[in-house]
Amino acid sequence: MFEIPSQFQKTHYNAHIIPKEGKPLDLSVGANCQVYAYAVLTHFGKHPPLLRSSQLWTDQCQTIPVTILQPLDLMLYNKTAAAYGAHVGVYIGNDQVLHLSLDLGLPTIQTHQRLLSQKKYAHFIGAKRVLL
Repeated sequence: MFEIPSQFQKTHYNAHIIPKEGKPLDLSVGANCQVYAYAVLTHFGKHPPLLRSSQLWTDQCQTIPVTILQPLDLMLYNKTAAAYGAHVGVYIGNDQVLHLSLDLGLPTIQTHQRLLSQKKYAHFIGAKRVLL
């Protein structure tokens, strides 16, 4: 069973902390879902591009779309089929996704199906795998 690493358990949601190249992933002031997901991947040795969700979805240099999921794949959800403004989580295996959302305020693990059952995450945009 995957456990949220201790340094990521109390990260508060902060919509004003967005991903930006050249800006460190400092979770001490909170994070949005993307920054949180990227920090988790970085902790596990990945080097995700610090992109907003729509840029992440169209990126073809540092990530690839995948349909067979592996732990540490990035999962994108939205209330519509658009990647713009999509929520980003981290697949951790066994149909479970680690994510940080405004509604919950703190990181949580939910199943992929549970996320899809929520109106704001009803559309699974897809999954991306960081190449490096």
